[in-house]
Amino acid sequence: MRTNASVHPGDVDLRPLSARSVVLSLLLGAHPPGLAVKDLVRAVEPFGVGGSTLRAALSRMVAAGDLRRTDSVYRLSDRLLARQRRQDDAVHPRTRAWDGDWEMVVITATGRGPAERADLRTRLTACRLAELREGVWLRPANLRRSLPGGLDEVAQHYTARPDRAGRALAASLWPLGAWSATARSLLGHIARTDRPADRLTAFAAVVRHLLADPVLPHELLPDDWPGTELRTAYTAYQGELANTLPQHALGE
Repeated sequence: MRTNASVHPGDVDLRPLSARSVVLSLLLGAHPPGLAVKDLVRAVEPFGVGGSTLRAALSRMVAAGDLRRTDSVYRLSDRLLARQRRQDDAVHPRTRAWDGDWEMVVITATGRGPAERADLRTRLTACRLAELREGVWLRPANLRRSLPGGLDEVAQHYTARPDRAGRALAASLWPLGAWSATARSLLGHIARTDRPADRLTAFAAVVRHLLADPVLPHELLPDDWPGTELRTAYTAYQGELANTLPQHALGE
Protein backbone atom coordinates (compact mmCIF):
# COMPACT_ATOMS: atom_id res chain seq x y z
CA MET A 1 0.00 0.00 0.00
CA ARG A 2 1.28 3.47 -0.89
CA THR A 3 0.93 6.94 0.51
CA ASN A 4 1.02 10.04 -1.65
CA ALA A 5 3.25 12.42 0.29
CA SER A 6 6.75 12.37 1.70
CA VAL A 7 5.96 14.54 4.71
CA HIS A 8 7.89 13.88 7.91
CA PRO A 9 6.30 14.87 11.21
CA GLY A 10 7.13 18.44 12.19
CA ASP A 11 9.16 19.25 9.08
CA VAL A 12 8.90 22.88 7.93
CA ASP A 13 9.89 23.23 4.28
CA LEU A 14 11.33 26.75 4.18
CA ARG A 15 12.94 27.45 0.81
CA PRO A 16 14.96 30.66 0.27
CA LEU A 17 13.00 33.05 -1.94
CA SER A 18 14.72 34.41 -5.03
CA ALA A 19 13.51 37.56 -6.78
CA ARG A 20 11.50 35.28 -9.10
CA SER A 21 9.91 33.53 -6.11
CA VAL A 22 8.93 36.85 -4.51
CA VAL A 23 7.30 38.09 -7.73
CA LEU A 24 5.43 34.82 -8.21
CA SER A 25 4.27 34.72 -4.59
CA LEU A 26 2.84 38.23 -4.92
CA LEU A 27 1.15 37.65 -8.29
CA LEU A 28 -0.19 34.19 -7.38
CA GLY A 29 -1.86 35.77 -4.36
CA ALA A 30 -3.22 38.79 -6.26
CA HIS A 31 -6.64 38.88 -7.94
CA PRO A 32 -6.36 39.80 -10.75
CA PRO A 33 -2.75 38.57 -11.00
CA GLY A 34 -1.15 41.57 -12.67
CA LEU A 35 0.92 44.56 -11.55
CA ALA A 36 2.62 47.48 -13.27
CA VAL A 37 6.39 47.47 -12.97
CA LYS A 38 6.37 50.61 -10.80
CA ASP A 39 3.99 48.89 -8.40
CA LEU A 40 6.10 45.72 -8.38
CA VAL A 41 9.17 47.78 -7.51
CA ARG A 42 7.40 49.08 -4.41
CA ALA A 43 5.84 45.73 -3.58
CA VAL A 44 9.09 43.71 -3.56
CA GLU A 45 11.16 46.26 -1.65
CA PRO A 46 10.11 45.01 1.83
CA PHE A 47 11.36 41.56 0.83
CA GLY A 48 14.88 42.77 0.06
CA VAL A 49 14.60 42.82 -3.74
CA GLY A 50 16.05 45.93 -5.41
CA GLY A 51 14.81 47.55 -8.59
CA SER A 52 17.63 46.36 -10.86
CA THR A 53 17.36 42.81 -9.52
CA LEU A 54 13.60 42.89 -10.07
CA ARG A 55 13.89 44.09 -13.66
CA ALA A 56 16.42 41.39 -14.50
CA ALA A 57 14.14 38.75 -12.94
CA LEU A 58 11.12 40.06 -14.88
CA SER A 59 13.00 39.83 -18.17
CA ARG A 60 14.00 36.23 -17.45
CA MET A 61 10.47 35.33 -16.39
CA VAL A 62 8.96 36.71 -19.60
CA ALA A 63 11.55 34.82 -21.67
CA ALA A 64 10.79 31.61 -19.73
CA GLY A 65 7.03 31.94 -20.23
CA ASP A 66 6.23 32.61 -16.57
CA LEU A 67 4.85 36.09 -17.23
CA ARG A 68 3.22 38.06 -20.03
CA ARG A 69 3.96 41.74 -20.47
CA THR A 70 1.46 44.24 -21.85
CA ASP A 71 2.91 47.73 -21.95
CA SER A 72 4.30 48.11 -18.40
CA VAL A 73 2.02 45.54 -16.75
CA TYR A 74 3.22 42.02 -15.91
CA ARG A 75 0.66 39.21 -15.64
CA LEU A 76 0.85 35.49 -15.00
CA SER A 77 1.07 33.24 -18.05
CA ASP A 78 -1.71 30.73 -18.75
CA ARG A 79 0.42 27.97 -17.21
CA LEU A 80 0.79 29.91 -13.98
CA LEU A 81 -2.86 30.96 -14.00
CA ALA A 82 -3.61 27.23 -13.78
CA ARG A 83 -1.23 27.04 -10.82
CA GLN A 84 -3.05 29.96 -9.20
CA ARG A 85 -6.36 28.13 -9.59
CA ARG A 86 -4.86 25.06 -7.87
CA GLN A 87 -3.51 27.27 -5.10
CA ASP A 88 -6.85 29.04 -4.65
CA ASP A 89 -8.58 25.67 -4.49
CA ALA A 90 -6.10 24.50 -1.86
CA VAL A 91 -6.86 27.53 0.30
CA HIS A 92 -10.63 27.45 -0.33
CA PRO A 93 -11.49 23.87 -1.35
CA ARG A 94 -14.92 23.29 -2.84
CA THR A 95 -16.58 20.51 -0.87
CA ARG A 96 -20.00 18.96 -0.50
CA ALA A 97 -21.70 16.97 2.23
CA TRP A 98 -20.32 13.43 2.34
CA ASP A 99 -22.81 10.55 2.15
CA GLY A 100 -20.29 7.72 2.60
CA ASP A 101 -19.50 7.18 -1.09
CA TRP A 102 -15.93 7.01 -2.37
CA GLU A 103 -14.58 7.87 -5.81
CA MET A 104 -12.53 5.09 -7.38
CA VAL A 105 -10.39 5.41 -10.51
CA VAL A 106 -9.02 2.19 -12.03
CA ILE A 107 -6.27 2.52 -14.63
CA THR A 108 -7.11 0.29 -17.59
CA ALA A 109 -4.55 1.34 -20.22
CA THR A 110 -1.40 -0.75 -20.67
CA GLY A 111 1.88 -0.22 -22.44
CA ARG A 112 2.39 3.36 -21.25
CA GLY A 113 5.92 4.67 -20.85
CA PRO A 114 7.43 5.99 -17.59
CA ALA A 115 6.80 9.64 -18.52
CA GLU A 116 3.11 8.97 -19.23
CA ARG A 117 2.70 7.03 -15.99
CA ALA A 118 4.39 9.79 -14.00
CA ASP A 119 2.21 12.47 -15.61
CA LEU A 120 -0.97 10.52 -14.84
CA ARG A 121 0.15 9.96 -11.25
CA THR A 122 0.79 13.70 -10.86
CA ARG A 123 -2.64 14.58 -12.23
CA LEU A 124 -4.46 12.08 -10.03
CA THR A 125 -2.56 13.22 -6.94
CA ALA A 126 -3.46 16.84 -7.78
CA CYS A 127 -7.10 15.71 -7.69
CA ARG A 128 -6.45 14.50 -4.12
CA LEU A 129 -6.84 10.85 -5.04
CA ALA A 130 -4.63 8.31 -3.28
CA GLU A 131 -3.31 5.02 -4.64
CA LEU A 132 -4.68 2.00 -2.78
CA ARG A 133 -2.59 -0.36 -4.88
CA GLU A 134 -1.03 -0.26 -8.34
CA GLY A 135 -3.55 1.29 -10.71
CA VAL A 136 -6.38 1.74 -8.17
CA TRP A 137 -6.96 5.26 -6.83
CA LEU A 138 -9.68 6.48 -4.49
CA ARG A 139 -10.89 9.11 -2.06
CA PRO A 140 -14.13 10.09 -0.31
CA ALA A 141 -16.58 11.66 -2.75
CA ASN A 142 -16.83 15.01 -0.97
CA LEU A 143 -15.14 17.32 -3.50
CA ARG A 144 -16.76 19.50 -6.14
CA ARG A 145 -14.29 19.25 -9.02
CA SER A 146 -13.78 17.60 -12.37
CA LEU A 147 -11.30 14.85 -13.06
CA PRO A 148 -8.46 15.48 -15.54
CA GLY A 149 -9.40 15.72 -19.21
CA GLY A 150 -8.77 12.59 -21.21
CA LEU A 151 -8.85 10.35 -18.15
CA ASP A 152 -11.58 8.18 -19.69
CA GLU A 153 -9.08 7.11 -22.36
CA VAL A 154 -6.86 5.38 -19.79
CA ALA A 155 -9.10 4.68 -16.79
CA GLN A 156 -12.59 3.89 -15.53
CA HIS A 157 -14.26 6.01 -12.86
CA TYR A 158 -16.56 4.40 -10.28
CA THR A 159 -18.48 5.18 -7.12
CA ALA A 160 -17.82 2.66 -4.36
CA ARG A 161 -18.52 1.88 -0.70
CA PRO A 162 -15.50 0.07 0.76
CA ASP A 163 -16.12 -2.60 3.39
CA ARG A 164 -13.21 -1.24 5.44
CA ALA A 165 -13.98 1.42 8.07
CA GLY A 166 -13.61 4.85 6.47
CA ARG A 167 -11.34 6.40 9.10
CA ALA A 168 -8.93 3.45 9.04
CA LEU A 169 -8.88 3.45 5.23
CA ALA A 170 -8.15 7.18 5.10
CA ALA A 171 -5.33 6.78 7.63
CA SER A 172 -3.76 4.08 5.43
CA LEU A 173 -3.92 6.22 2.30
CA TRP A 174 -2.59 9.54 3.61
CA PRO A 175 0.05 10.35 6.26
CA LEU A 176 -2.45 12.29 8.35
CA GLY A 177 -0.39 12.40 11.52
CA ALA A 178 2.66 13.73 9.68
CA TRP A 179 0.59 16.34 7.81
CA SER A 180 -0.97 17.54 11.04
CA ALA A 181 2.39 17.75 12.84
CA THR A 182 3.92 19.79 10.03
CA ALA A 183 0.90 22.10 9.93
CA ARG A 184 1.27 22.70 13.68
CA SER A 185 4.97 23.45 13.20
CA LEU A 186 4.14 25.94 10.45
CA LEU A 187 1.56 27.67 12.64
CA GLY A 188 4.09 27.94 15.44
CA HIS A 189 6.75 29.28 13.09
CA ILE A 190 4.36 31.89 11.69
CA ALA A 191 3.51 33.10 15.19
CA ARG A 192 7.21 33.70 15.88
CA THR A 193 8.02 35.39 12.54
CA ASP A 194 7.91 39.17 12.08
CA ARG A 195 10.23 40.13 9.19
CA PRO A 196 8.36 40.52 5.86
CA ALA A 197 10.77 38.29 3.93
CA ASP A 198 10.59 35.57 6.58
CA ARG A 199 6.80 35.73 6.64
CA LEU A 200 6.59 35.43 2.86
CA THR A 201 8.91 32.41 2.99
CA ALA A 202 6.81 30.82 5.73
CA PHE A 203 3.51 31.36 3.95
CA ALA A 204 4.94 30.00 0.70
CA ALA A 205 5.57 26.82 2.71
CA VAL A 206 2.00 26.98 4.02
CA VAL A 207 0.62 27.01 0.46
CA ARG A 208 2.77 24.01 -0.51
CA HIS A 209 1.51 22.17 2.55
CA LEU A 210 -2.14 22.98 1.83
CA LEU A 211 -1.72 21.56 -1.66
CA ALA A 212 -0.97 18.21 0.03
CA ASP A 213 -4.04 18.33 2.30
CA PRO A 214 -6.37 15.49 1.22
CA VAL A 215 -9.42 17.62 2.25
CA LEU A 216 -11.23 14.71 3.85
CA PRO A 217 -14.73 14.82 5.38
CA HIS A 218 -14.54 15.72 9.05
CA GLU A 219 -15.85 12.24 9.91
CA LEU A 220 -12.57 10.75 8.66
CA LEU A 221 -10.14 13.23 10.17
CA PRO A 222 -8.14 12.84 13.37
CA ASP A 223 -9.18 14.99 16.30
CA ASP A 224 -7.81 18.55 16.32
CA TRP A 225 -7.07 18.53 12.58
CA PRO A 226 -5.36 21.91 11.86
CA GLY A 227 -6.43 22.33 8.22
CA THR A 228 -8.97 25.07 8.87
CA GLU A 229 -6.59 26.90 11.21
CA LEU A 230 -3.82 26.87 8.59
CA ARG A 231 -6.20 28.12 5.88
CA THR A 232 -7.45 30.90 8.15
CA ALA A 233 -3.87 32.00 8.83
CA TYR A 234 -3.06 32.09 5.12
CA THR A 235 -6.26 33.98 4.26
CA ALA A 236 -5.35 36.60 6.88
CA TYR A 237 -1.87 36.88 5.36
CA GLN A 238 -3.39 37.41 1.88
CA GLY A 239 -5.28 40.35 3.35
CA GLU A 240 -2.07 41.60 4.91
CA LEU A 241 -0.31 41.48 1.54
CA ALA A 242 -3.25 43.09 -0.25
CA ASN A 243 -2.94 46.12 2.02
CA THR A 244 0.63 46.63 0.79
CA LEU A 245 -0.31 46.56 -2.92
CA PRO A 246 -1.73 49.54 -4.85
CA GLN A 247 -5.51 49.40 -4.68
CA HIS A 248 -5.93 50.10 -8.39
CA ALA A 249 -3.87 46.97 -9.12
CA LEU A 250 -6.25 44.77 -7.16
CA GLY A 251 -9.53 45.81 -8.73
CA GLU A 252 -10.78 45.74 -12.28
